[in-house]
Amino acid sequence: MAALGWLTPRRRSATARSVLAGEASAEAARKSSQEQEELDALAAQTAPDEGEREPEFPVVGDDKAAAFFDLDNTVMQGAAIFHFGRGLYKRKFFERQELFRFAWQQAWFRLAGVEDPEHMQDARDSALSIVKGHRVAELMSIGEEIYDEYMAERIWPGTRALAQAHLDAGQKVWLVTAAPVEIATVIARRLGLTGALGTVAESIGGVYTGKLVGEPLHGPAKAEAVRALAAAEGLDLGRCAAYSDSHNDIPMLSLVGHPYAINPDAKLRKHAREREWRLRDYRTGRKAAKVGIPAAAGVGALAGGAAAAVALHRRRH
Repeated sequence: MAALGWLTPRRRSATARSVLAGEASAEAARKSSQEQEELDALAAQTAPDEGEREPEFPVVGDDKAAAFFDLDNTVMQGAAIFHFGRGLYKRKFFERQELFRFAWQQAWFRLAGVEDPEHMQDARDSALSIVKGHRVAELMSIGEEIYDEYMAERIWPGTRALAQAHLDAGQKVWLVTAAPVEIATVIARRLGLTGALGTVAESIGGVYTGKLVGEPLHGPAKAEAVRALAAAEGLDLGRCAAYSDSHNDIPMLSLVGHPYAINPDAKLRKHAREREWRLRDYRTGRKAAKVGIPAAAGVGALAGGAAAAVALHRRRH
């Protein structure tokens, strides 16, 4: 792993790198969503009144609240970086041996259902080496195609319904992921979300250098990104919600007043139950233990669980 020395500069503490990664991600997310925000504001001026019914949560019209969703295994089955790798291989960005590597990582992720820092780091290192020298605009365009090919059918309907409940309440909804911010932005846009916080790869003159700004947006760095974005947007984190499947995201979940464990790994499930956080599992047809699922998302959540069960049954047979 000696080649990864630039990822862990000795002159910076881990906390400093997390803050740098978080702030860089927040800056990129705000820029990518500014144009869409202006369009949404224009559309809202002519939107019809949807009635006076107000769900208990999320609170309609609370402009100090927002929702933050982890991506991998929370919004989407599997890891976005692995699906992206498959798409790049199809377009001959790398050789067959690298495809086998991506395939193994994805298979492990699907079987384990949790994030392993070593596997995720390995996947990101591979992706960085592959995109080095390519233009950012090129990868954004390819990302749109890869979303349709590999990602669209892997969105959890139940989690999508939770995000929609916040959007319907007039709140902003952000993806927060270790995936490259360009890919995360494509996914957020295709789902109709506000924007995305993701790992920021360094580019000069619109061309990737093969390095990161700070570190991957993982664990504490996600919390720093949410904190930075909340400060920039004037949000009250105590009124915000966050959703994740992984115990690695406990720092982010602990920042907000409404944390949710979605498809949780064992450590997060235990942590959430001890603190009476809301839980929901869409990986099978069974009802997971839960506390206070939002009323506005209830119907969609049940439908999402059923759809996921049917999809899994078909794949296994």
